[in-house]
Amino acid sequence: MNVAIIGCGFIGEKRARQLGACRLVACVDKDFAKAERLASGYPDCVALTDWREAVNRPDVEMVIIAVLHSSLAEIAYAAVSAGKHVMIEKPGAKRAHELDDVIEAAEKTGALVRIGFNHRYHRALQKARELVDHNALGDLMFIRARYGHGGRLGYDKEWRADPALSGGGELIDQGVHLIDLARWFLGDFTDIEGSAHTFFWNMPVDDNGFLLLRTPKQQVAFLHASCTEWRNLFSFEIYGRNGKIDINGLGGSYGIERITYYRMLPEMGPPETYRWEYPMPDNSWEVEFNEFLEDIKLKRQPEAGLRDAQAALKIVEQIYRMSDYDYSS
Repeated sequence: MNVAIIGCGFIGEKRARQLGACRLVACVDKDFAKAERLASGYPDCVALTDWREAVNRPDVEMVIIAVLHSSLAEIAYAAVSAGKHVMIEKPGAKRAHELDDVIEAAEKTGALVRIGFNHRYHRALQKARELVDHNALGDLMFIRARYGHGGRLGYDKEWRADPALSGGGELIDQGVHLIDLARWFLGDFTDIEGSAHTFFWNMPVDDNGFLLLRTPKQQVAFLHASCTEWRNLFSFEIYGRNGKIDINGLGGSYGIERITYYRMLPEMGPPETYRWEYPMPDNSWEVEFNEFLEDIKLKRQPEAGLRDAQAALKIVEQIYRMSDYDYSS
């Protein structure tokens, strides 16, 4: 399959490394030097500055979109309308409604769209999914999760701090991963409570988001996304009537990826404990991309698709409204 990558920064480069047998034929970036640098590593790959050229090329079959939040939906709509399969980096858009036209176009052309919620494909999260699917926890009760990083000098001057480009702060950045994972295990949330706030960074977007989400069955997800963590952190706990799963780390600066399963005994007391550790490099991007290729081969709708992105964004927007953040521009 011939692929075009739009956005040749850190994420675009990472996506290029996961293409496997696919052929990268076009690299696009407003900064031509970035496009040229990425394209130079692939035979017969062209560097471009206008994404429309790539989207309309007849030899392009898939488009990977790794640009700022403000341009994700526009480019996705054009690509899907041209009949290209599309992978959009999370959160998929600045606002949920921006994806309405993308969904409609995909239904008309038959193009498949996957949202880059790669955290679903981390080894520990995949193991957790397996345990839950085999009823190892019994009926699920609640999820408690934290995801945060410490920022860096000048963080408040980067594009993520500009609501016109980002659509919000930490909640729409890392928070959507937590929301997506919580929905993946518990399903849709109908009661949304929470708060977004700027505690530390001198910027017009939130640096912390706190969420209390409930399903129709009153299952709860208590989530906290932060860029004032000061040390990178990922913690995701799933509680059921018969046990608990505790996931920590994502590799790299987040620490070794680990999952612990606590199995409650009939007599209760200390549970049986099982641990898995994944010190090897993160392969979630590769597994996610390979599954998208399988989606295309089988003509099936991807899990982590457009409606998942919309659901997460609607929750983010509701929290922003509750917190009096006006990111409407």
